[in-house]
Amino acid sequence: VSRNLNRFSTFVKSGGEAFVLGEASGFVKDGDKLCVVLGPRGPEWQENPYPFQCSIEDPTKQTKFKGMKSYIAYKLVPSHTGQQVHRRYKHFDWLYGRLAEKFPVISVPHLPEKQATGRFEEDFISKRRKGLAWWMDHMCSHPVLAQCDAFQHFLTCPSTDEKAWKQGKRKAEKDEMVGANFFLTISVPTGPGAGLDLQEVESQVDGFKAFTKKMDESALQLNHTANEFARKQVTGFKKEYQKVGHSFKCLSQAFELDQQAFSAGLNQAIAFTAEAYDAIGDLFADQPRQDLDPVMDLLALYQGHLANFPDIIHVQKGALTKVKESKRHVEEGKMELQKAEGIQERCNIISFATLAEINHFHKIRVRDFKSQMQHFLQQQILFFQKVTQKLEEALHKYDSV
Repeated sequence: VSRNLNRFSTFVKSGGEAFVLGEASGFVKDGDKLCVVLGPRGPEWQENPYPFQCSIEDPTKQTKFKGMKSYIAYKLVPSHTGQQVHRRYKHFDWLYGRLAEKFPVISVPHLPEKQATGRFEEDFISKRRKGLAWWMDHMCSHPVLAQCDAFQHFLTCPSTDEKAWKQGKRKAEKDEMVGANFFLTISVPTGPGAGLDLQEVESQVDGFKAFTKKMDESALQLNHTANEFARKQVTGFKKEYQKVGHSFKCLSQAFELDQQAFSAGLNQAIAFTAEAYDAIGDLFADQPRQDLDPVMDLLALYQGHLANFPDIIHVQKGALTKVKESKRHVEEGKMELQKAEGIQERCNIISFATLAEINHFHKIRVRDFKSQMQHFLQQQILFFQKVTQKLEEALHKYDSV
């Protein structure tokens, strides 16, 4: 079977090609095995038997080199140890790089983007913490990533033990189960009924490819719309409501010039209405932080996931191409059947892992968008209730006029 001419393709760089062609060799320890099982929706990653979560709190400014260098450290508390550790963004960045390199068929969520200026501004730190919290949730939710040695080292190595941190870091960087050898660690279902139909796999992967393209487009559109709407609320809507409030205030000031005792109640009620509209303007300006910003944070995380899938699909497609090529060679008498069967078997391993990852993506997508849409609508209802309350308070001021 010929090799890909493009040596820079993901299929080649990930080690997928070398694995499918039977060039990977390494000893797989039991602890390194990644199991794919058959679930109700098809291939799935075997669940983590000891699920856990990890909170990210209290970003604090710290210094080193006698105050010459400043950085922000985040407090992480994993639920399975209960021991807090402090990590900088550069530690997250190192971990992301290791995992993205090690797991070519798993979507490692992208980190919140780096920023050169304004790193110590309160709004930026708060936004980054929320982004890292989403990232951490997705890491802990993934049956493979959550149990990975590098991730566990990141979560559990004491912040004060520099030597232990460096040792764990070096061990992760010297990991031999990367590239083509990584695929050796994947254990797939065997026995009757556990085989994969190539055409069905191809159809499922093509369907998912079309889905991710459409989801990416709609996420981009929703992000743009939400951003624009938030901007209007913070500036335009606030300004317009406060303009109405100012006009009512001018009217009440004009009425006060009549100096009639019986109209004092009306003047006060109109002045109160002016204040209500002013307050509603402030409510509009504060609202995006409660409902639209969290939606945009989620969209940013998923846009990172969607950017990963073309490469994951490319690895699987490359493996399928090799199987088709080997079958053709067998028919033409250029290859032994046994060798072609070996290629198909190894392609199946990549297909099982890809389908398991697709299933996991859909599972967390439904979970995340359900909870985020519920939160969004709850916050919208609370917001309009506050607006209604302000207007009702203003209305009651006229009862005694």
